[in-house]
Amino acid sequence: MNAIELSHIEKSFGGFAIQDLSLTVPSGTICGLVGENGAGKSTTIRLLMGALRPDSGAAAVLGTDVTSPAFTAVKEDIGVVLDEAYFPETLNALQVGKILASTYRQWDQSAYDGYLDRFDLPGRKPFKDFSRGMKMKLAIAAALSHRPKLLVLDEATSGLDPIVRDQVLELFNEFTREEDHSILISSHIVSDLEKLCDYIAFLHRGRLLFCEEKDRLLEDFGLFTGTAEQAESLLPEAVAGREASGYGGVRALVRRSLVPESLALDRPTVEDVILFIVKGEETR
Repeated sequence: MNAIELSHIEKSFGGFAIQDLSLTVPSGTICGLVGENGAGKSTTIRLLMGALRPDSGAAAVLGTDVTSPAFTAVKEDIGVVLDEAYFPETLNALQVGKILASTYRQWDQSAYDGYLDRFDLPGRKPFKDFSRGMKMKLAIAAALSHRPKLLVLDEATSGLDPIVRDQVLELFNEFTREEDHSILISSHIVSDLEKLCDYIAFLHRGRLLFCEEKDRLLEDFGLFTGTAEQAESLLPEAVAGREASGYGGVRALVRRSLVPESLALDRPTVEDVILFIVKGEETR
């Protein structure tokens, strides 16, 4: 069973639209959702959670259509962390735990207490006095403590310092060691996704430009650095995007299978692939 299935989703908001979005996240994997501000990442997550209805197309999470009455029960198996943590400001972490214990059937109080210790979160400090990083850590602790099978994370690592981000990423890796546990995570910190994810999905202006296994993505593309004349000699379909470099040179993202094996190429990062593909889109 796939954790997430989006099929030909269309959703319009005046001047913006999600266009023919099809995305599959296999069970037991981590998929990173990347895109510029306004690309449609948060809208996609809202469609997944049934908070928005698509104009057309279908969305299923953990094998259940998100528009069906049965999806209400399935939400017990989904842990959600949005880009802001929303808890009553006067409550402290211990009080939040008590409330959630009566909300979720599968609430694990010992796990919650363990996450508070692991994240060094004070039990009795009011939520309104938490830093942004502390708020996000509390939201992650809450999401993990009702034993979800799927985590849906919207900028969940934003506001965290690099040391805490590493702790959180390790926690997410631990979560997916269970075969039926999956994660969809959106983030502007592409280096985090490169370390964490099995799949990378790239949204640009409401369109999904690619969703690929991370390792295959980095194997399929290479970075070419050379003269403009050398770049012009390449097949047009081999060049995904290019930019001028110093002294009349050119840097380009190329498809390895369409260039001569003798051509020296560097290995790109996921960020390189995304930036050059956007450059290619803008020149079409």
